[in-house]
Amino acid sequence: MRISFLSQPENRTRAGLIWAGLIAILLVPVVAASQSPYLQWRDPIYIASGFAGIIGLAVLALQPLLASRLLPGLAPMTSRRIHRIGGAALVVLVVGHVFGLWLTSPPDVVDALLFRSPTPFSVWGVIAMWAIFLAAALVMLRRRLRISPTTWKRGHKALVVIAVAGTALHALLIEGAMEPVSKAMLCGVVVAALVAALFRLRRSS
Repeated sequence: MRISFLSQPENRTRAGLIWAGLIAILLVPVVAASQSPYLQWRDPIYIASGFAGIIGLAVLALQPLLASRLLPGLAPMTSRRIHRIGGAALVVLVVGHVFGLWLTSPPDVVDALLFRSPTPFSVWGVIAMWAIFLAAALVMLRRRLRISPTTWKRGHKALVVIAVAGTALHALLIEGAMEPVSKAMLCGVVVAALVAALFRLRRSS
């Protein structure tokens, strides 16, 4: 069953404005990063891995909204399906981000993975990475391990909270291609989306 407000013109307009604003918030940091002077001295692989991380941050903002069906104009089944696709895309983007950085600087990535890096943003990035991987693994192994719905929901939510917090801190602490204001705005949206989703899911449970 589709959402009832789709048949009401005023609600369709409101939904359109919400989507337009959300798309702008997600795209502005990507466009701003593409104009960064830092990119002039970087290898194509490094640039691609960096944008994989930026796009992954944008996808992470959408995931809680899709899971809690907070995005207007989407039927519940459609929202869940896009959420699953987004989760898979997020894993691919994280792998691409880390693999690209490893190709350009293997020692730095190894130090980060072993928590030997002196830079705090590396630590938070690795924590977020493993939280995302574990959340995805929990989804794939849910039926095989016969995890109860309550346990699965709690575990998935906990991992998502760690992933969002770690990713936001990772992005905010890096001084790189992302423009500071739009980066802070996007990180704020990621955190706000998670809080709103958790509140919505708690009320509906």
